[in-house]
Amino acid sequence: MEHGNLEDLGSKERSRRTPVRLLETGLELGFRADVISTVEFNHTGELLATGDKGGRVVIFQREPESKNAPHSQGEYDVYSTFQSHEPEFDYLKSLEIEEKINKIKWLPQQNAAHSLLSTNDKTIKLWKITERDKRPEGYNLKDEEGKLKDLSTVTSLQVPVLKPMDLMVEVSPRRIFANGHTYHINSISVNSDCETYMSADDLRINLWHLAITDRSFNIVDIKPANMEDLTEVITASEFHPHHCNLFVYSSSKGSLRLCDMRAAALCDKHSKLFEEPEDPSNRSFFSEIISSVSDVKFSHSGRYMLTRDYLTVKVWDLNMEARPIETYQVHDYLRSKLCSLYESDCIFDKFECAWNGSDSVIMTGAYNNFFRMFDRNTKRDVTLEASRESSKPRAVLKPRRVCVGGKRRRDDISVDSLDFTKKILHTAWHPAENIIAIAATNNLYIFQDKVNSDMH
Repeated sequence: MEHGNLEDLGSKERSRRTPVRLLETGLELGFRADVISTVEFNHTGELLATGDKGGRVVIFQREPESKNAPHSQGEYDVYSTFQSHEPEFDYLKSLEIEEKINKIKWLPQQNAAHSLLSTNDKTIKLWKITERDKRPEGYNLKDEEGKLKDLSTVTSLQVPVLKPMDLMVEVSPRRIFANGHTYHINSISVNSDCETYMSADDLRINLWHLAITDRSFNIVDIKPANMEDLTEVITASEFHPHHCNLFVYSSSKGSLRLCDMRAAALCDKHSKLFEEPEDPSNRSFFSEIISSVSDVKFSHSGRYMLTRDYLTVKVWDLNMEARPIETYQVHDYLRSKLCSLYESDCIFDKFECAWNGSDSVIMTGAYNNFFRMFDRNTKRDVTLEASRESSKPRAVLKPRRVCVGGKRRRDDISVDSLDFTKKILHTAWHPAENIIAIAATNNLYIFQDKVNSDMH
C-alpha cells in the first residue's frame, strides 16, 4: 500500500425559504478548479468563506440593511478573494499535492481583524483579514512615492495625517503549519480555548498551538504496526464547543470515539464509544461502505452529536452510547441502486451535515442538487433543490419529491432520472439566523427564511 495516500481506503414547512442570491465563485476552467470544496460561516455569520479545488478562498460579506432597500439585508457580496494554496510535489514520495482546500475554520474574533485556518491535503495556513480605509500622508523623510528625501532639503517638520481612501481588504499569511501529516488531512477544528486547534488525517490526529508552527502533539494514532492489519480510518473530528479537553472522531466503520485529553497525553483509549449494532437482516456487501461516517458535528449546546453516513443522518446523545436517539433517512430510495453507485464510485461521496442555530433543525445534502432538512421537534422533513431556476431573488423554493415507483404526481421526479453528477456535499448554516449556504459544483446558493426576511 502506498504510504501517504489513503483517501479511498475503507472507503412550519421549510418550503418557505427564498433564495437571496446565486453567487458565482469563479470562471469555468478546464479541470473545474472553481468547484467548491468547503463552505463555512464565521461566528457572527457576517462573513462566509468558500474554498475551491483551485486552492482559492472567496470570502463573502453580508450587506448591512439599507433604508432605501429594506429587503436587501441578508445578501452576501464578494468581500475578498485570495490564493490560499498552490500545487506542490513531494519529491521523496513522488506524490503530487493538490491545491484543493479541504477545510476552512474561522477563529473567534479578538480585534478588528478576522482570522481563518485553511488546509489542503498536507499544509494548514493561518490567514489574517484586515481592512484599510485611511492612508498616512505628510511624511518628513519620505516623498509621496515613499522614497527617502535628501535630508538637506528637509527644512521644517510636519505632523503626518491620516487621509480617507477607498476601502482595501488585505489578506496576509500569519502562520504556515507544515510537515505534520503523512496522510491526507480531512478535518481541522479550533478549540474553545482559542489557543489550540487539531488536524486529523486518515490515521492520526495532531494538536497544534496557533502560535507554534514547527511542532505539534500527536493525540491519536490508530496506525497498526503492520499496514496489512489496517481495518478502519479516521474520517472526521471536532472539538467540543465548550469543554476544551473533549473531542470526537469518527471512523470508516461507523463508530464515534469521544476522547478526554485530561486522561492521557495519547488518546488512543477513548472515553466513550458510540456505535449502533448492525441489524443482521440488513447485512450486505455494501454495509461497511455505507456505514462509514463522512461528517460529525457537535450541537451548539454541546449535548448532542450529528453524524452523516451514506444513507442517513443520526443524532447522538453524549450520555447514551448504545444507539442514536434519532435517525433520519436522507435518500433511502437509493438502497436498491447501491451496486451501480458502487461502480460509479458515487457510494464513496462524503456528504456533510449541519445544525441550525437552535439545534432544532438539521440539514444535509443529496444528489440531483437536492438538500434535505429535518425538524427534530415536529419530525417533518422536506427536500429542496438548489438550481438556477429557483435562484431568482424572492422566489419561493418548492418541496421536491422522489418517486420510486407506482403513481407519480405532476412534479415528482423518478429515482431513475436523478443526476448523480449534481451533488450537494458541502452545506453551512448561519449560527443565529435561518440563512443557509449550499455549494453545488461551482455555484454557491444562499437561501434565507421568508418569514425572517419579511420582518426586515
